[in-house]
Amino acid sequence: MAMGRIYLDWNATAPLSATARAAMLEAFELPGNASSVHGEGRAARAAVDRARRQVAQLVGAEPAHVTFVSGATEAANHVLTAEFRMGRAPLNVGRLYVSAIEHPAIREGGRFDPAQVTEVSVTRQGVIDLAALGSLLAGHDRNSGLPMLAVMLVNNETGIIQPVAEAAAIARLHGGLLVVDAVQAVGRIPVDINALDTDFLILSSHKIGGPKGVGALVARGEVLMPKPLVRGGGQEKGHRSGTENFHAIVGFGAAAEAASENIGERNAAIAVLRDRLEAGMRQAAPDVIVHGETVGRVANTCFFTLPGLKSETGQIAFDLEGIALSAGSACSSGKVGDSHVLTAMGHEPKLGALRISLGPDTADEDISRALAAFAKIAARRRLAGEAA
Repeated sequence: MAMGRIYLDWNATAPLSATARAAMLEAFELPGNASSVHGEGRAARAAVDRARRQVAQLVGAEPAHVTFVSGATEAANHVLTAEFRMGRAPLNVGRLYVSAIEHPAIREGGRFDPAQVTEVSVTRQGVIDLAALGSLLAGHDRNSGLPMLAVMLVNNETGIIQPVAEAAAIARLHGGLLVVDAVQAVGRIPVDINALDTDFLILSSHKIGGPKGVGALVARGEVLMPKPLVRGGGQEKGHRSGTENFHAIVGFGAAAEAASENIGERNAAIAVLRDRLEAGMRQAAPDVIVHGETVGRVANTCFFTLPGLKSETGQIAFDLEGIALSAGSACSSGKVGDSHVLTAMGHEPKLGALRISLGPDTADEDISRALAAFAKIAARRRLAGEAA
């Protein structure tokens, strides 16, 4: 009997959880529009409000400060803008500073002109260079407007945890605003918007077992808000118009509540599996490179290079063995290209790398099969090298 496939690409998207699925099935029975004032509409509004509380609780925010959007990319395009308001007064941001390892949705700069975007370097260990950040912000022209810093809490390729609180202190010293991409962090490490001292958090539902197509921009307060990206009907307090993606929002809320529970225990178990995976890989191929292993990482991510193996070749080889993993980020319509993260870390642009990311449903047997596949692929690489 053929063995089933193994899913080891949780950083790309997590399978829809039973909790989120059940909540969505209940929501499908509610016919009302959440903006309607009749009983059916009020029932739908109550379900959206509950989801808002669940998402807020995940990051220690106030429910009123959660704006539902179509996903993290829209959240980034919404908040990365030069035009803000502070209460009723306009507030201008003169320049956006982004770390060199950010997700493309951040690196593109949102609504900023490309000439207004400055990249902040990272160390060879894949951590934002705080000294370089301090120098850049010290040289910022305040006459152009305030500086804004956008930095991820956990890198989507390496799993490396970034020193966001320290970066926030530097940004505050120079009067800057801070936007934190917490997409890969929530559910894996505790995330608190106040402890991070950030103005905005970006979240995505499908990374934590919720449905695809919904996310949130979470503000620390309501006074400071960006100019709306989507205007029209005035939903979401006017921050994001358009009828809410009701069923997805309900599923997102249920997934957020589940993700906030037993984070330490859940990820300690995942760390045991990840450590076993990496130890087995080193035994099969002592020259394997595990990126970020010397600094703090989330428990579920292993981003590795097998010298001489191209990313696309390795991804296909694992797929043929029935194992789904990624060659870096899954954000570019299935394209496999050079990793801008590894390039920013000082590696050769053509250095291939593969990402294995685990989840709560990953089993010990999954790791055994992944190691068997890895050993087979490493052996073929070795034979190919000897033949050459």
